[in-house]
Amino acid sequence: MIGIFKLLMGFGFTLVLGACATAIPVVYMEPNAGFANVSSQTSATIGKRATFAQTQAENIMLKKQVHTLVYQKTISADTAVQIALLNNKGLQASYANVGLSAAEAWQQSIPENPIVSIGVLGIGAAELGVYRAIEGMIATNILDAKTRKQRLALANVNFRTAQLTAVNDTLILANQTRQAWINAVASSEASSYLERAMATSDAGSELARKLGETGALNTAGQAREHAFNAELAGQLAQARLNATRAKEDLTKLMGLWGTEVDYYIPNALPALPLFVEQISNIEGKALRNRLDLQVAKLGLEAQAAAFGLTNQTQLLTDLEIIAGFESEREYEDGKRKTEITPQVELEFAIPIYDTGKARMRKAELKYLQAANVLAERAVNVRSEARGAEISYHASYKIALHYRDVLVPLRQTVEEEGLLSYNGMITNTFELLTDVREKIGASLEAANAKRQFYMAQADLTAAIYGGGAGSGSANGEGTTLAASAGAGH
Repeated sequence: MIGIFKLLMGFGFTLVLGACATAIPVVYMEPNAGFANVSSQTSATIGKRATFAQTQAENIMLKKQVHTLVYQKTISADTAVQIALLNNKGLQASYANVGLSAAEAWQQSIPENPIVSIGVLGIGAAELGVYRAIEGMIATNILDAKTRKQRLALANVNFRTAQLTAVNDTLILANQTRQAWINAVASSEASSYLERAMATSDAGSELARKLGETGALNTAGQAREHAFNAELAGQLAQARLNATRAKEDLTKLMGLWGTEVDYYIPNALPALPLFVEQISNIEGKALRNRLDLQVAKLGLEAQAAAFGLTNQTQLLTDLEIIAGFESEREYEDGKRKTEITPQVELEFAIPIYDTGKARMRKAELKYLQAANVLAERAVNVRSEARGAEISYHASYKIALHYRDVLVPLRQTVEEEGLLSYNGMITNTFELLTDVREKIGASLEAANAKRQFYMAQADLTAAIYGGGAGSGSANGEGTTLAASAGAGH
C-alpha cells in the first residue's frame, strides 16, 4: 500500500512542481508585518510613538509606561495623545488588521494544495486476496497557478491599504483625544468662572434679602436677585456635570480604568499664541498628505487588480488537471496478474450559460465606482482644507477680540464702578452687576479660546487626515445668565 502511495505521489509530482516553486515574500511572514511603516508614518506626522502589543509581556510593559505617564499627574494634550496611542484597544485592533492583510497576502502567494484520492475496489474478493483494484488520482488546479500573480497583486494592494488605514485610524484617535482634552480643560475653566459668578450672586441675593427685611427693597427687586441666583446655580451645576463628562470622554479615549483614572488636567487652556502664520497652498498640502485620499487611490488600484483577475477567469472559472492510475488484479492461466493503467483527466466548467460577461460588467462598474469615489474625496479634501484654514484664522481673531477688547472694557467698567461706589454714587447692586458682567466677558473669552484650539486641531486634521469631518470647532460654549439688575 505504501509503495502504491509513493507511486501516486511521484506521478503527480511533475504537475505541482512548477506551482511550488513560487517564492513567498518575506515581508508577509514577519511577526510585525507592515507595522514598521505604520509607526514611522505616525511619528513623522504627529511626532508620537505607536506600538503594537501582541504578547502578554508587551501588554504589561505598555501598562507600566501608561501608569508612569498618567497616575496622579497633570497631563498635557500631547501626553493625553501619547497615552491614547499606547493604550487604546480599538487602535490595537486596527493594527491587528494590518497583520491579517499580510497573512492574506501570504496565503495568496502559496500554491493551492493538490487533492489526492485513493479508492479500493472489490474488497474481500476471495480469489484475489484483500482487494480487486486500486484507483489513485491527484488533482491540481491549473487556474490557481495561472491567476496567482493577479491575486497576489490584489492582496498586496489590500496590504498597503490596511497600513494606510491603520495610520489614518491613529490620526483620528489622536485628533479625538486632543479635542477631548481641550473640551475637558475648557469645561473645567468655564466651571471656575461660574463659581466666581455664583459667589457674587450669593452676595447679591443675601443683600436683597436683608434690604427686603428693612423695607428698602420691594418684593419684585428681591425676586429678581433670587431668580438670578437660582438660575446661576442651575448653570453652575450643569457646568460641573459637563466638566465631569468631558473628562470621562477623555479617559475613555485614553483607554484608562482602575487606578489610572486618578489623573488631573490643567485649570485653564494655554494662552493664545502671539500670532498665527498664513498657510500657503493648503489645498496642495492636503492633497499630498491626506491619508484618506491615499486610501481612496489604493481602492482604485485594488479595483484595477480585481478587474485583471476577473479578465483572467472570464470564461474559465475552474480548471483542474487530474492524473493518476488504476491498479487491477486478475487471474490468467491460474496466475494472478496485476495491470497498472495510467489516467489523465481535465476538468472544467463549460461556459454555456454564464459566459463571464456579467462578471466583467460588474468589475467595470466597480472600477468606475472607485474612480468616482476618489474624485469626490479629492474635492472634499480641498473644501475641508479651505474651510479649516478660514475657521483657524477667524477663530483666532475672535478670541483676540474678546481678550483684548471686551474683557479690558468690562474690567474698566468694574473699576470705575468701584470708584463710584466708594464715592457713594453707585449702589451695591450696580457694582455687583458690573462684577458679574466682567466675569461673563471672561467666560466668553475662554469660550472663544476653546474654539480657536479646536480649529487648530481641525486644521491639522484637514492637512494630514484624522478629522473625519468632525467640525468640532463649531460647538457652543458655556454662557452666563442674564444680569438681574435689581437695583436699576
